[in-house]
Amino acid sequence: MSKGNTGNLSSIEDTIAAISTPLGEGGIGIVRLSGKDAVKIAEKIFKGEKPVSQISSHRVTYGEIIDPQTGDTVDEVLLTVFKAPNSYTTENLVEISCHGGQLVVSKVLEQTLKCGVRLAEPGEFTLRAFINGRIDLSQAEAVAEVIRAKTDLGLKLGLKHLKGDLSEKINSYRDRLIDLLARLEVEIDFSEEEIEPLEGDKVIEELQSIQNEINDLLSTYNEGKILKEGLNVVIIGKPNVGKSSLLNALLKEDRAIVTPIPGTTRDVISEFANFKGIPVRLVDTAGYRISKDIIELEGIKRTKIEMGEADLLLLVMDTSSEINEEDLNLLQEMITLKNKYLLVFNKIDIASADLVRKNMEKLKDKSIVKVSALKGEGLDSLKDMIVSSSLVLQKDQTQGVLLSSIRHKDALLRAKKSLSLAMDSVKNKMSPEFVALDVKGALDAIGEVVGKTVTDDILNKIFSEFCIGK
Repeated sequence: MSKGNTGNLSSIEDTIAAISTPLGEGGIGIVRLSGKDAVKIAEKIFKGEKPVSQISSHRVTYGEIIDPQTGDTVDEVLLTVFKAPNSYTTENLVEISCHGGQLVVSKVLEQTLKCGVRLAEPGEFTLRAFINGRIDLSQAEAVAEVIRAKTDLGLKLGLKHLKGDLSEKINSYRDRLIDLLARLEVEIDFSEEEIEPLEGDKVIEELQSIQNEINDLLSTYNEGKILKEGLNVVIIGKPNVGKSSLLNALLKEDRAIVTPIPGTTRDVISEFANFKGIPVRLVDTAGYRISKDIIELEGIKRTKIEMGEADLLLLVMDTSSEINEEDLNLLQEMITLKNKYLLVFNKIDIASADLVRKNMEKLKDKSIVKVSALKGEGLDSLKDMIVSSSLVLQKDQTQGVLLSSIRHKDALLRAKKSLSLAMDSVKNKMSPEFVALDVKGALDAIGEVVGKTVTDDILNKIFSEFCIGK
């Protein structure tokens, strides 16, 4: 397996090692080894009550890690053996728990490398778990979901996928398509025999049923994506309306620089927050106005890019001043670009009631929330409206299966298209070979989700995004 190419499986027989905890100071650090020689190599560097080969599986043993060349002690450790096939990778696996300093953990890893172990590539432990059949590909991806979860709901979603809820649903589609394909191939292979052909109506009914279920799963993607990646909320407005102050108030920290000078924010600033269990990526952008300043123009250009990628836009207006044509033009541009937006009337603490009322009359039938970023007024209402815009909390997230991966979505969309082609072939009374070809296309596309049909490129893309040591 060459560096940076996790899809190359030529080195899958190597014994690998890596640090499985974040570098830095901590109470504990873990070095993990996996492969057919993991126990043998650990025995060369571990000094305890008994040799590593005699330690029972899933038992923790106290001892020392020594330099195999000098015999010097490197650290006092706890060593755990997981014997094949009852390990994370289904291979012999050893975990060494040492003190959590960056130097000492690196020294422990160094001793394994002296004995011929290869440094693991990103995600290689999980890749081996997939290749060896312990988990399917969607479950392997769920490992990363669990690690990167930003909220309780996101964690629950990742754990459901890791448990195999999505795999079970995908495999039910596959089983039905395999059964149908087998019946079609019998009809093709024995066309000269007196075999009763499949009834077209029943074939269409079965294909339509599977397609409807795929549609139902696809309809959950937006909710699943938000739970996994967060709701992308972009704050826009003219300079000096309080966008950065609003960001800081929602985050409850001074993330963005705030000054009375218009145009202070020149670049995009983003940070994650947790609103009622929903991860929210809040993005502060450069003030939107006509400018000749090259740096400010670049900031406005980046603002437009963020606007195009937003799940929700917050248009902040200074309600202590009268809304003008520039505000209205920005509103119109936002409406043209996005369906989902909220108008935020900021600085209500210094605005007169008459002016607020006058500004609201200019924006009739618009969704408006009034806040004071400085005083904290109205922020809870704003958070509630942000969350409700996602629709995620309108269903019980502990029930059903949610789709959250764009890779899975793409595969299911291709499967859906193949099913439509297969139904068209049946309706047009075409030869069963054509129907079987499209059913096979749907089966292959669905199989990509769980890794039944997978290429090196797909594996490389998925596992290269993992951290080393997982």
